[in-house]
Amino acid sequence: MAETWQFQVRITATPELADALRASSPYEARDLLEALLREYNASLKCQFDAFADYVEEAERAGRDRYPLYQWTKDTIDNPEKKAKHLKSFAVYVRGAEVYDRETADALYARLLALASQVGIENVSRFDTNPANNPQPPARK
Repeated sequence: MAETWQFQVRITATPELADALRASSPYEARDLLEALLREYNASLKCQFDAFADYVEEAERAGRDRYPLYQWTKDTIDNPEKKAKHLKSFAVYVRGAEVYDRETADALYARLLALASQVGIENVSRFDTNPANNPQPPARK
């Protein structure tokens, strides 16, 4: 029996679009993108903000329970990586970070078609198959 993988779509936004998305500020391109996302009951989560939330939670609840704490903290404290992750957004569907292939494929295609109009530099699709993804760094 074949395993069923889940998927996630991510976008890389221009700095202007990324700032508007993170601040929920008026920006015409943001409105077009959010209209598309509403069709899928989807939202965006900035990768930098997700990393910062993880670090904050680990520091509050106990770092020993968060195996990626140090790697994540080092990432958000590195200016080059911070700049990269401030422009990267994961698409959540119905509040979930991963979802079925059909939804991911449809979102991927629609976002690609909209990309040049709204300031999306890149659209990527990832699956949950560990063979296709980098594994967490070894704990020090």
